[in-house]
Amino acid sequence: MLQPSTLKFLKSLKQHNNKVWFDEHRDQYLTAKADFESMVQQLIDGMAKQDATLAGLQLKDCVFRIYKDVRFSKDKTPYKINMAASFQAGGKKSTLAGYYFHLEPGGNSFAGGGLWMPPAPELKKVRQEIDYNFDEFERIIANKGFIKHFGKVEGDALKTVPQGYQSDNPAIAYLKLKSLIVSHPITDDACLQPSLVREILKTFALMQPLIAFINRAMD
Repeated sequence: MLQPSTLKFLKSLKQHNNKVWFDEHRDQYLTAKADFESMVQQLIDGMAKQDATLAGLQLKDCVFRIYKDVRFSKDKTPYKINMAASFQAGGKKSTLAGYYFHLEPGGNSFAGGGLWMPPAPELKKVRQEIDYNFDEFERIIANKGFIKHFGKVEGDALKTVPQGYQSDNPAIAYLKLKSLIVSHPITDDACLQPSLVREILKTFALMQPLIAFINRAMD
């Protein structure tokens, strides 16, 4: 579970997203950071048992910095208003599919993951895997538990048919995707419950067949 003070800090940061306020409340930030990282470590330990490809992951491989890169952004506020962690083989900078937890008060928290905007060569491999093994892919995403928890696989899509495929391909809706993402919302109240880590691990377990399918294509 997370502490109420962690969510309170993020709510306050959203209202006062500037360096002066942040520096004045650095102790609160460090407390919130330690709380979040403690929970992430529990997820790392749990995921190492569920998915052998994640063995050896450390906190630094998973947790994202709160500081924003504003060089190419119109929004110049210096800090993210969320805390997040990604779990995939090779760490958060890997191009492989993985699992993700996003903490953002106000009903914006979620657990999910998949493959986010991969380089063209990797995306080409995934499209080929879906095309060649669409029956298997469809069984994964049509699972009742999967649908109940996530709904459907989402992501930005091409407006045209990708090169090498026909519009009548049964998998065309998925072949047009530039990312393959699923997510499950988590309420603020759920973030404060002792069952939080257990529930996130259940969510990740439901995703595991999809993650394995995608990463098999890139092996």
